[in-house]
Amino acid sequence: MDIGIAIPFSHRTPVDYIADAARLLEDMGFAAMWAPEHVLFFPDYESTYPYSDDGRIPGEPDGLLDPFSALTFAAAHTSRIRLGTGICLVPQRQPVYTAKLVADLDYLSGGRVNFGVGIGWLKEEFENLQMDYAARARRCAEYIDAMKALWTQPVATFDGPTVKLAPCYFNPKPAQRPHPPIFFGGESEAALNRVATQGDGWYGFNLDPNGARAAFGRLDERLRRAGRDPASVRRYVGAGRLQMTPDMAAAYADAGVEQLVLGLFATNMDDLRRRADRLAASVGMTPA
Repeated sequence: MDIGIAIPFSHRTPVDYIADAARLLEDMGFAAMWAPEHVLFFPDYESTYPYSDDGRIPGEPDGLLDPFSALTFAAAHTSRIRLGTGICLVPQRQPVYTAKLVADLDYLSGGRVNFGVGIGWLKEEFENLQMDYAARARRCAEYIDAMKALWTQPVATFDGPTVKLAPCYFNPKPAQRPHPPIFFGGESEAALNRVATQGDGWYGFNLDPNGARAAFGRLDERLRRAGRDPASVRRYVGAGRLQMTPDMAAAYADAGVEQLVLGLFATNMDDLRRRADRLAASVGMTPA
């Protein structure tokens, strides 16, 4: 089982720290770094964050670097670690530009992108972007199909309900073929259906080993109904706030988790090294 790191970067993050953090995580042998996305936060909101008891985003954040900007910068200072959006809010974004960002990052990084995607939960963010919150699931499916057309067709065309592309050139293509793996986030039945119909992997969150095993069973059922081999779909899980031990990490691996993603929050490199060392020890990682 691989170990990935979810790490946010913001306006409070020194620029040098981003490069140093990416190099450290790579040198320590972590498989991937995942950058989250929100273009807007709000001091007051009615939406419910699904992974906290009080429905508020932990830490009350007020800004993040765009994940593609942060990961492109990280790519320039690393050579092996994979670079994941965790997750990209696809229905909030213009799909041609999103496809461009994914393809360019994959091209510049030598094929290291994991495209983690989701439909979003923060209604206020959609409203302030003048995007239809109620239609976000349909838009996400359409946008993913449009992006696949741009990534894979020499002369791309697409004709959907809201996205229409006349025959056009779209280059560079991603380094990974046919395109970077698409990981759908979310634990709902609808989210698992999105994996079965459009995804290359699933990125579940805040699940213990038993919860992950149960979710994989539900996912396998949907994949078989869609005529897909369950073994062809990757299974990644974010542990959320669960306290990690080597035994628990082994239980995740036994449940079928291929990459366990752990959150890492620090304000300087000394703090990051200490926390990264503790995380590595907590899952039984041996030094790279």
